[in-house]
Amino acid sequence: MTKETEQLIEIVKESNNIVFFGGAGVSTESGIPDFRSENGLYTTGQGKKYSPEQLLSHSFFMRHTHDFFAYYKSHMIYKEAKPNPAHLALAKLEELGKLSAVITQNIDSLHQVAGSQTVYELHGSSNRNYCMKCRKSFSLDQIMKMDTVPICTNCGGVVKPDVVLYEEELKQATIQKAIDAILKADTMIVGGTSLVVWPAASLIEYFQGKNLVLINKSETTYDTMASLVIHDSIGEVLDSVIRTL
Repeated sequence: MTKETEQLIEIVKESNNIVFFGGAGVSTESGIPDFRSENGLYTTGQGKKYSPEQLLSHSFFMRHTHDFFAYYKSHMIYKEAKPNPAHLALAKLEELGKLSAVITQNIDSLHQVAGSQTVYELHGSSNRNYCMKCRKSFSLDQIMKMDTVPICTNCGGVVKPDVVLYEEELKQATIQKAIDAILKADTMIVGGTSLVVWPAASLIEYFQGKNLVLINKSETTYDTMASLVIHDSIGEVLDSVIRTL
């Protein structure tokens, strides 16, 4: 066990209101790749090449709905993914009364599968889908069984995943709940994110507590602000914490 992990264990022991803020690096350890790390571009059925950021934008969804879903279903959905030690450790910290909320940029809902109760999904969830016309809800299983573009069985409208696309605003209610949790926290653990995606990354600036802990394999622009920085696997670090509590 590293000296940094031992420091984190002591911080967790002394804390009573921890908030965790996580990014794609939390889910990569469950086999879900960070699409921003992809090399090359995606070729659509029209023979044109687009970046993932273009494919996952609101304007692309509206103009090229078939190509959007071809990419979304093949590159963004990992139904076989299971919670990893990071997800399980955070659920355990909540069960122990140490952690009050998980704030995530991920859309896979693995935190809930692991057992976390209070989860604020900044970018929505692929498990929720709704008709753009009549608002009827559909599960992920339902839309995956449909043709490339899922169509509402009630009114024939296009079914859109309840995820925040590029060019769309985050849901203000979710943002406010996340901010409220951060303002009350005595410790904030940030893991698996390089803190470059705004406005989500700006949430760290609301923290007024004692311990800001950053756990990420690479450096972030906030490293100099942190009480503790750990450049290691988020799953291994948090698992070590749980095993010693």
